[in-house]
Amino acid sequence: MKLSFSAEDERFRTEVADWLAANLTGEFAQLKLRGGPGDEHSFPEERKRWEQRLAEGGWTCVGWPPEHGGRGCSIEQQVIFFEEYARAGAPGRVGHIGEGLAGPTIIAFGTPEQQAKYLPGILSGTELWCQGYSEPGAGSDLANVKTKARFDAERNKWIINGQKVWTSLAHESDYCFVIARTDPESVGHKGLGFFLVKMEQPGVEVRPIEQITGTSEFNEVFFDDVECDAGDIVGEPGDGWKVAMGLLGFERGVSTLGQQMQFQNELDEVIRIARENGKDRDPAIRQRIAQAHAKLKIMRYNSLRMLSGQSGSDGSLQGEALIYKLFWSTWHRSLGELAIDICGQQGQLLTAAPYELTRLQSLFLFVRSDTIYGGSNQIQRNIIAERGLQMPREPKWH
Repeated sequence: MKLSFSAEDERFRTEVADWLAANLTGEFAQLKLRGGPGDEHSFPEERKRWEQRLAEGGWTCVGWPPEHGGRGCSIEQQVIFFEEYARAGAPGRVGHIGEGLAGPTIIAFGTPEQQAKYLPGILSGTELWCQGYSEPGAGSDLANVKTKARFDAERNKWIINGQKVWTSLAHESDYCFVIARTDPESVGHKGLGFFLVKMEQPGVEVRPIEQITGTSEFNEVFFDDVECDAGDIVGEPGDGWKVAMGLLGFERGVSTLGQQMQFQNELDEVIRIARENGKDRDPAIRQRIAQAHAKLKIMRYNSLRMLSGQSGSDGSLQGEALIYKLFWSTWHRSLGELAIDICGQQGQLLTAAPYELTRLQSLFLFVRSDTIYGGSNQIQRNIIAERGLQMPREPKWH
């Protein structure tokens, strides 16, 4: 684990912290600690304006290369930015899918024309993105997608038909990157394309999915003869799997350290309530708090280990990244259970509809989904076995 911070990095840390302190004021003060997991429905318009305030200060896309409009920050400085952002209690980012996934993918795999068309809107915080991967029959098994894209030579456009599901913030997004089959006879990883699709057009229908928390940040998205310009496929037809896997590499990137600072904020809130209601004197609760603290430190050290190793410009990371999703989602689910146990019976009661959940009640209900979306825990274990341990998909019995 080679990641360390220089004197210059610490000056950068002060710059970030000072800017956040100066700008999380006025209309943005109410956004502190809002908009995270289970709370993404909160203050959507204010958080869009916050995205643009970040852009004005030069604090979007800090890790992008300068030639694409970013600051070109080192890994160390990116870690600092995400840590200080979370430490300040700054709100959940509505532009994170564009900045952290779509943008780096377009930089790594896209054409100069695609980069010129799409990167400026992400940088300025004025164009938001969502992810069109999961389908009713292809959630964790992404290679099972059924959405189809056929090329119409007369119109010089791709025509997309199908359905996506669990699409976060689709109702707020301007664009969606969509995995679809360019070869209708193909199966599995082959014959896929990676498309950049405009959401505001005929044939796109977004239906909110109400969750157990009563909110609807997830959506179903239907594509009915939706058009995509010929130049808006990333890579060639058939390259979709390669591009999609590159994108998932970016998802396991440096922003994981910021996620962990958000986790620390949640753990701090759990500890605060335990001290207030006396549950901190319960030996079993104290042990669970200690375990949560220790495992969060382990999560950080593993992230530093994978970030300090060799990573490719295509998003590829070391094998340590394979365990990250399984580890954090299981930890977060356990934190939710700890939170509701510390709240006691009062935490399990709501007076009457419309129900208004406390922050920890919402956490408890929402974290159940952490071990499902983005690849369920069962799928993550298969990936670790097959790609990390090089075990065969089917055991050979003798």
